Formats: sequence, C-alpha cells, structure tokens
Amino acid sequence: MPANLGPQYLAAEERYRQAVTDEEKLAALEEMLATIPKHKGTEKMQADIKRRMARLREAMKAGSKGPKRKDFYRIEKEGAGQIVLVGPPNSGKSSVLKATSRAEPEVADYPFTTRMPLCGMAQWENVQLQLIDMPPIAPETSQSWVWAMLRMSDGLLIVLDAGDDDVLDHAENLLAFMEENNVFIKNEGERNFKEKKAICAANKCDLPGAGERIELLREIIGDKLDIVPCSALTGEGLDLVLSKVFFDVLEKIRVYTRPPGKKPDFSQPFILPRGTTVIDAAREVHKEIAETLKYARVWGKDVFDGQMVPRDHVLKDGDVIAFYT
Repeated sequence: MPANLGPQYLAAEERYRQAVTDEEKLAALEEMLATIPKHKGTEKMQADIKRRMARLREAMKAGSKGPKRKDFYRIEKEGAGQIVLVGPPNSGKSSVLKATSRAEPEVADYPFTTRMPLCGMAQWENVQLQLIDMPPIAPETSQSWVWAMLRMSDGLLIVLDAGDDDVLDHAENLLAFMEENNVFIKNEGERNFKEKKAICAANKCDLPGAGERIELLREIIGDKLDIVPCSALTGEGLDLVLSKVFFDVLEKIRVYTRPPGKKPDFSQPFILPRGTTVIDAAREVHKEIAETLKYARVWGKDVFDGQMVPRDHVLKDGDVIAFYT
C-alpha cells in the first residue's frame, strides 16, 4: 500500500533533516508522527519515527544531568501560524505583542525586559495568528534555544525602533548576528529549515524623525525585508503588519465552504497555503470528498458567481467553494 505522504509530513521531514539541535529534531519527529497517514502502508515508518523519538529523548535526558543543562522552550503551534518577534533591545517587541493580543508582557524603558518566550494570539479579521515575544537578540544574551525557536517557527516579525537614531546600525547588526547563528531571511524562492520569511515592523513611527529613518531603512535593507511603519502606542499600521504576516510571511489564504443550497459561514474560514487547488481544498475538508469529487463551483473575485471550475483550479483568498460528489 502506498504511503501517500502529505505536504505537512514532507515539510516536517525536511525540518528534521535540517535540524541543528536535538530539540529541533524531536519537534520535527513529533510533527512527522502527527501528520503521517495512519494505515498499514506506513506502520513501519511510524515505528521507525517512534524509535528515533525514544532514542532522542534518552540522549536528551542523559545530557541534561549535571550543571551544564541548557534551557529549552517549545510552544505548540496554534492558529494560522507561529510568528516569532525578533529585535534588538528596546525595539518595542513586547509593546507590539501587547497591542495586538491579550498577552500581558512586561513593558519597560530599560533593555532586556523579556527573558523568556511569551505567547499571544493576535486577531486579524477572522484569523488568529500566534505571536511569540522573545528575549532581545544581542551577543551578550542570546542562547541556543533562542535560535532553535526561530528556526522552528513559521516565520519572523523583525521589530525595529524607528525613533532611534541608530536604528540602521541595529538592523544591520541584528541581521548579521542572525546569520552567524544559522537563521537567514529569504523571502523569495524555495527555503530550507534555516531560511525564514519575514517582514519588518518599523515601530514607533509616530516619533519625530521616524519617517526619514524608515526611508533610510528601505534604501539599505529594503531588498531583504518589507518595511511596514507602525506604532504599538497609537495602533497605527498594526493591522497592515498582521495582514502582511498572514499573506506574505505565512503565505496563507482563507477559503469558505458552501454546502449546496446553504449559505457559507464566513466566521470559520479554512486556512490554506497560497496556491491551493480545488482538489487540495477538498482533501483538507474531508478525504472522502476528495475521493468522490465530481465538480466544484466557486464564488470569488477571479470567477463569476457559482462558476464551475476544474479540480486544478487555484483558489484565491476569500473564495467560496461548493463541492459536488
């Protein structure tokens, strides 16, 4: 019986191959086990994954004895995707998290306020995005678990202080330090485990001189990062930041199903990868629908209402689809 491994499993398998730490390997194996199709054709693969997980746990347990144990934090992914907030000291990461979610991080004027990861769920329209505030990225504070969390995330939100005269130096030093630790920004083409999509939230855009600094950032690092002006204090630009996280970093779309003869429920979208086809969406809704699908109708911007579409029709954000089996 063929394994019929899905894209989630294959992505997790690639993360396992690229993993640097035991914690990253274990996280990838756990996702592989969770997403592998459960049938007779994959029983040996499931057993092999479980054996590798057991060996890793034993190795980690043995290595954790004694005073040299390293901390490691792992936060289960929720919502449309897990985005890690990255920035130098006092860039305003915690303020952005507080302004976009119900999380209550400690916010202060002194540096290194954040010392461990803190998670918050940000609501953008009818989508929830998981944001994780991290300790600031600086040579004197960064630990291996910080880089592991960045590599295991679905994408990064770089937060910079546009009110700081030294923001350009901070940005260049931050990106260089990330690359030294095997975390690379790559927004185009295929990416491996160490390469992440990202945008930059130019925070404190309401401060004097921020506009000029943001333009300078665009000139110098705009080829690597889309710079989005925002203010955690006033709320300006935060909605745009979240929308770009959803569309440009996570590369997701929202699709709504419409049972024949009924109205769609716009409060509960299916969150799907950009480029999803009709048959891909059918598999996400229910594998039996995909197996018995005869045709589908779509309501959306690129089609006329209720247009009959082929199985390989690529869906767009906001499309409503009705499956006929």
